[in-house]
Amino acid sequence: MVILEVRDVVKSFGGLRALQEVTLTVKKGEIRAVIGPNGAGKSTLFNVMTGLLSPDSGSVRFDGEQITGMPPHRIIRKGIGRSFQITNIFPRMSVFENVQVALFSHHGKSRNPLSMARKFKEIGEETLGILDRVGLGEKYDASASVLSHGDQKRLEIAISLASRPKLLMLDEPTAGMSRFESRETVALLQKISREQGLTLVFTEHDMDIVFGISEKITVLQQGAVIADGTPAEIKANPEVRKAYLGEEIAE
Repeated sequence: MVILEVRDVVKSFGGLRALQEVTLTVKKGEIRAVIGPNGAGKSTLFNVMTGLLSPDSGSVRFDGEQITGMPPHRIIRKGIGRSFQITNIFPRMSVFENVQVALFSHHGKSRNPLSMARKFKEIGEETLGILDRVGLGEKYDASASVLSHGDQKRLEIAISLASRPKLLMLDEPTAGMSRFESRETVALLQKISREQGLTLVFTEHDMDIVFGISEKITVLQQGAVIADGTPAEIKANPEVRKAYLGEEIAE
C-alpha cells in the first residue's frame, strides 16, 4: 500500500544542512501534509522528491521503484505531478490550450498524420473532461491571464492532472487565495483524491486546512522530522506545540 518512501535523505547547501536524515512514508490514496516554519526544509524536500534536486545521501522510492536522482521529466512520467507555490501556467494561452499542451506532452508526438488526427480529437475531449473536473469547463476559451488567482491555481492543478499522476504534490495550494477560494480549492482536492484514488502530499501554512483534510501530518523543523502522525497526534505532541503550533492553535 506504500506509494512513496523517503529514507534518510540528507541535503546540504554549502555549510547549511537543509535536510537532516528525513524519513517519510506515504500510503496510496492518503492525504498527507508536510508542515513547518519558514526555512524548515519543506520546499527542499519536495524538490528532492520530484527530481529538481539530488540528495547528498538517502533514497526516494515511488511505487516500489528507486527514483533517487532521476530527472524531473522521467519522474513525471512515472506518475508524480506537482504544482508550485508560484503559479506555473502559460498566461498567453487559453485555459483549454494550457491543458491540451500538457496532454500532448504526456501522450508524446507521432509522425503518423492519421494517428495525430485521432489523438487530436481524443486529447480535445480529455482536455475538456479535466477542465470540467476542476470546475473550469465553462472558461475553456478564456485567456489564462484573466483568470482569478484561485482559478489560475485550479488551472495549474488541471495541468498536473494531464500527466495522469498517481501522486500529486502541491506546494501551498491556497497561497494568496481568499477564504472562499481556499474552501473551494480544498473541496476540489478532496473530491479529486476520493474519486480518482489520487494520493496528495502538500505543504500549507493555513492550519485550519491542514487539520481539516489531512489524514497524516509530517512536521519539519530545521530540516529534521520532529513529528509524524495523525492530526490528533500532532496537536497533542508537546514538541510540535512548543516549536510550531503554539498553545492556542494546539488547543
